[in-house]
Amino acid sequence: MRAAEGAASVAARLKASLEAAADYNPGDAAAPAAVLWADSGAQWRPILPQLLPLMPQLLVYDGERYAPEERAGPAVWLRCAVAGVLDSLAIPAETTPVLYLPGVDRSDLSAAGECPQALKPLVELQYRGVCWTQRNGRDWTVEAFLTSRDGGLGLDVARDAATRRSMLRALAKLGQTPAARLRGRRLDAEDFDRLLSGDPVRDALIWLNDPRAAEAQWSGARWSAFVSRCEADYGFHPEKDGDGIAAELLGGREGSWAAAWERFAEAPRSYPGLPERLRRAMPGDLFVERSSWPQNNERGEAALRQAFAELAGKTPRDARKRVAALEKEHGERRGWVWAKLEQAPLAGALKHLAVIAELAANELGGASADDMAGLYAARAWRVDAAALAGMAAVRSAADIKAVSAALDAIYRPWLEAAALRLQRFVQETPLPGRGAGRAAAGAAPPGETILFADGLRFDVAQLLAERLRGRGRTVSVSHRWAALPTVTATAKPAVSPAAERIAGGSAGEDFRPLTADERQPLTTDRFRKLLAAAGYAYLRAEETGDPAGRAWTEHGELDKLGHQRKDKLAFHIDEQIDLLAERIEALPAAGGRAIRVVTDHGWLWLPGGLPKVDLPHYLTETRWARCASVKGASTVGVPTAAWHWNAGETVALAPDISCFEKGRAYAHGGVSLQECLIPVIEVGAGASAAAAAVVIAEVSWVGMRCRVRIDAPRPGLSAALRSRAADESSGIGKAQPVNEEGRASLLVADDELEGGGAFVVILDAQGNAAARQATTIGG
Repeated sequence: MRAAEGAASVAARLKASLEAAADYNPGDAAAPAAVLWADSGAQWRPILPQLLPLMPQLLVYDGERYAPEERAGPAVWLRCAVAGVLDSLAIPAETTPVLYLPGVDRSDLSAAGECPQALKPLVELQYRGVCWTQRNGRDWTVEAFLTSRDGGLGLDVARDAATRRSMLRALAKLGQTPAARLRGRRLDAEDFDRLLSGDPVRDALIWLNDPRAAEAQWSGARWSAFVSRCEADYGFHPEKDGDGIAAELLGGREGSWAAAWERFAEAPRSYPGLPERLRRAMPGDLFVERSSWPQNNERGEAALRQAFAELAGKTPRDARKRVAALEKEHGERRGWVWAKLEQAPLAGALKHLAVIAELAANELGGASADDMAGLYAARAWRVDAAALAGMAAVRSAADIKAVSAALDAIYRPWLEAAALRLQRFVQETPLPGRGAGRAAAGAAPPGETILFADGLRFDVAQLLAERLRGRGRTVSVSHRWAALPTVTATAKPAVSPAAERIAGGSAGEDFRPLTADERQPLTTDRFRKLLAAAGYAYLRAEETGDPAGRAWTEHGELDKLGHQRKDKLAFHIDEQIDLLAERIEALPAAGGRAIRVVTDHGWLWLPGGLPKVDLPHYLTETRWARCASVKGASTVGVPTAAWHWNAGETVALAPDISCFEKGRAYAHGGVSLQECLIPVIEVGAGASAAAAAVVIAEVSWVGMRCRVRIDAPRPGLSAALRSRAADESSGIGKAQPVNEEGRASLLVADDELEGGGAFVVILDAQGNAAARQATTIGG
């Protein structure tokens, strides 16, 4: 019984007290005709909307209007209702009518002669009925009911004027609150205000984000509670001080404002109006928190833009030193809130430029091409990855120009030196030719799929491997040399299981080999027939094939995007990695087989364009950006190599990182580590691959109920809400099973958690987290 009382809301406890007032002893008394609830101050009126549905016997006195649909009307109507003569109103027979009399003091009914005319029909009911009063005979006030241990809730409530005002303001919310939640501490004005404003920090930010909208929405008691909390917690008055003072205090981050700033910094996009208010409120004091004000970040971005442009006149060594110094000066801005709002792109790019400045300080060494390959595969590939990431951090034309200038100063010299060194080695000792490295990309064991990704450069492959490991896959990356020239028509067949069924003829216009048996040009259809003859099924997009068989599939558009987007290829790298990872994740669904990822060639990339070198047209049969087919016995003034498929065919190669065509920011076909050193990725199923494949398709809220939907559900999955994704003890409510349709419903019983952050976590049958997604409680 005690537990039930503790779980009951204040409104339910009030109902029980009103109904208990009608109790009587049938042996010595008649049933009371009604319970009179006098409320001279009309304190209890805000709780009526909660009581009326709970008490069909509750009627309300209203001396100015007749509203039977609201169970309200004048005294004569109440008298008729008690008498049971109203056809339109039926009071349950087992209940005693309760008459709520707002604005009426019980003394007003004491004598008919002194009673107001409008109340006279009720006077005799005080003799046939009972009054809801305290044991001392006084009417129940809100404060008395909450604090009294004799018939009330027995709560510990402060007796100051501010607490009384807050208590009455919060009565409607108080009525919905379980009485047990109010016990065990002294309740003051702040506690009652928090009922109306469950998250004062969030409310302060919402108001500051759009003061007019918030004030219009929070009319009445909630607005009064908000003003009270602002004065008590934040030291300002919303109406008297305004949003300018509040924004300055927020930016100052002192006292309670520190927590408000942290909340803003966690999710700044939730408050789009705040940056402009902070801009207008920036104080002139030099000794203020620099990171709070958008102007300081903007000045930093402008300074970086200028500094990057000025690198053009420096030596590579001085340019690298300058980038390192800029990182010390501006790196902290990546931790400012403006970086989260994508207003510090150059500071973001600087992080990657600093990596280049550090790693490119020493030229790529090695005593042979293979030595260089080992050094590049171990660490130096990060220089190329950093160059792409630096460009991907910016979007505006001015910022792209600035980062391009920086890359030209610190990245281009390293790129050129490495290419020249490798080319010298290749002229002395050619790269492995036809038949070399076939074990890396040749026949696959039964149950293995080979995935071909056109233009999967080594650094991008390393990022793909990291992405897959993060999804629980077992991944290893090795490397091999690409076929020359490094163009798709030549290099793709060389890494395929059909390589032994392909032969060379004339390099022709596109360096395309022939089928060995029929001596026909290797078209797409013929290539797929050769794969089938070698025992490999060709899988189209979304196909998974026979788990027991060998298969070849193709995915990704890196090379296509490079030719189309040129210096803007960097913007698409992350997207392409995700697409490849998703395709790899989909393939094991057919039986948990291993996957080998291969590619044909890499590419050179330099925003602003690679340098041009001249090669007369009359010396070549055909000419591409970085390679050309030499005409007959012509002598060319550039490096040459034998065609992979026919050593009798000579290929002209552009020196260092130059091109035979002007304005190329993206090119391949020549000799450089970026073009010639290609990855081979072995992907195992991994212990958690099944868990990683779970995808949360939708998270939505209806009130305090969270509805979750996942794609491709399987037996044994469940959904949970947690305040910390990896912490089982931070669960909010109970985990619920995911049904056959992939849906689960999670209820948050505690209204005070509304607006707080949480994670939806999908658990597998063993209780391991298979997927997670951040959400805001209540939406």
